[in-house]
Amino acid sequence: MQTNIHPALIDLPMVKEADSILRSCVHCGFCNATCPTYQLLGDELDGPRGRIYLIKNLLEDDAIDAGSVLHLDRCLTCRACETTCPSGVQYGRLLDIGRELIATRSKRPVLDHLLSRLLRLVIPRRFLFQPLLKIGQFLTPVMPRVLARKIPPRQVPLAVIRRQPESPRMRVLLLQGCVQRAATPNVIGALEQLLNDQEVATLTVRQEGCCGALDYHLSAHDEGRRRMRELVDKLYDRLSEIDYIVSSASGCGVTIKEYPVFLSDDPDYVSKSKQIVEKVVDVSELLGKFEFSCAPVRAAVHTPCTLQHGQSIDGEIERILEKSGITILGSRDSHLCCGSAGTYSIMQPELSRQLLKGKLSVLEENSPEVIVTANIGCQLHLQSGTSVPVMHWVELLHQQLKNPELTHSLDEDDISVA
Repeated sequence: MQTNIHPALIDLPMVKEADSILRSCVHCGFCNATCPTYQLLGDELDGPRGRIYLIKNLLEDDAIDAGSVLHLDRCLTCRACETTCPSGVQYGRLLDIGRELIATRSKRPVLDHLLSRLLRLVIPRRFLFQPLLKIGQFLTPVMPRVLARKIPPRQVPLAVIRRQPESPRMRVLLLQGCVQRAATPNVIGALEQLLNDQEVATLTVRQEGCCGALDYHLSAHDEGRRRMRELVDKLYDRLSEIDYIVSSASGCGVTIKEYPVFLSDDPDYVSKSKQIVEKVVDVSELLGKFEFSCAPVRAAVHTPCTLQHGQSIDGEIERILEKSGITILGSRDSHLCCGSAGTYSIMQPELSRQLLKGKLSVLEENSPEVIVTANIGCQLHLQSGTSVPVMHWVELLHQQLKNPELTHSLDEDDISVA
C-alpha cells in the first residue's frame, strides 16, 4: 500500500511505525472473511481492509470525520484478521495508533465521553467496583430483567486448602486482575489449590492494580501507560523470587505481553518490561505441564480472542481438559468473537448482543452441561445470555478434580477463603 504521510505527522515515531504496517498490506481481503463486524454488517468500511484505508486517510490528511470514527469504533480489536492475514499485517497495533491520533483530532459525543470516563473511573478501582457490584447483586431481584442479567451472580467463596510446599518445584506469581478479583475471586483460589497440589509455591501482589488495558483501549493512552508503568515496577521487584508470572485473564495477559510495544517511548521501561514478559505465561501454558484426573462432564469451550488471536494459544484448554477426563464438545466458528471485547458490550451494545446470540447458539448446539472460557469479560458476557453455567476453565478443572485429599475432614486451620 502506497502512502503519502501528512507533513505534520511524518516525523512522529508512532506514525512511522503505522506507515510501515500500512505498507505491508496487499489489499487481498482475506481478513474480511473472519471479521465479525464485516460478517454482520457487510460494509467494507466495517472490515479490516476498509478500516486500514480509513487510518491511511487519517495519516495523509491529519484529520478524520465522525463517520470514519464510527467505523473504527465498531472494531472489536479481536485480531482474528491478524490470524488470517497472509502478509502478517499488525492490524491491532495499527488501530491502537489510529485511535491515539483520533483522540486529539475528533470530538466524541457527550454521552460516549461520559460513559467512557465513568468506566475508567470505576472498573480499575476495586474499592469502588466491588461495593457497587455487591449493591447490584443485592438489587438484582427487583431490577428489570434486561439489566439484571448484566449483573454477575455472587460467588460462594471457595474453601481453599492452602498448603505451600516446603520444597517447591517452582515458584509463581499469580496475577489477580481488577474485575476478576472482584467478580470471580474463586478463579485464583482454584488455581492456587491446583498449583499447591502440584508442589508449586504461589505468590501474589497485594496492591496489584490494573494492567492498563481498560484505559488504553478507551483511548486514554497516557493514563493506560501510567498504569502499565506502575505494574511494571511492582512485578520487576519480584522477578528474582519467581519462575513465572501467571495470567488467568487472557485480556490482561495479552496486554502485559505487549508492554514493550506500548512503552516503546521509554527505554528504561522497555528494558524492564522485556524482562517481565520473559516470565509471563497464560495459565494454560503452565497447567499444561501437569497431569490431572477429573470426574466427567460435558463442556463447551470458548477460547477468547485475546488468547487465540492475541497470544496465538489455541486448542490448549481443550487439550488439558480432555486429557484430564472432561468431554469437550466441538463447536463451529470458534474464531469469532463473543462480543464482549473489554467494554465493547457497553459502548456498542447492539452489535455486541448480535455477536453474543450467534456465539451462544453455537456453544449450546450439543447441549453442554457447562461452558468454559479463559477471560473474565467473556465469562460475564456469555453468562448474561444463557442459563447454562459459564465458568473459567480453571474453576471447572478444580471442581471436577478427583483428589482424595479434598474429601478428608478439614481442620479449621486448613481452610481460608479465596
